[in-house]
Amino acid sequence: MRTRKIPMRKDIVTGEMAPKKDLVRIVKDKENNVTIDETGKKSGRGAYVSIDVKVAQKAKDEKKLNEVFSVDLSDEFYDDLIAYVDHKQARKELFKNDK
Repeated sequence: MRTRKIPMRKDIVTGEMAPKKDLVRIVKDKENNVTIDETGKKSGRGAYVSIDVKVAQKAKDEKKLNEVFSVDLSDEFYDDLIAYVDHKQARKELFKNDK
């Protein structure tokens, strides 16, 4: 059988390449709305953050998404991002042996 290509993306906080499934996509649309892209398919400019609470907290501390998207995001957005990443990280740990 052929080995499948694993799509890799760059984490904007750490600068490391990681498989797309291990990252969360944040997208900025044409109206400059920045949202968490749960499906990974929304149209707009995307940036990726690792599914790691420490990395998401670092993104908040450094206001990394403000730099990347050239917008002013509230702390509430970053808190939502941290909560979402925490949830995804917990699910990943819970289901890591189920394939």
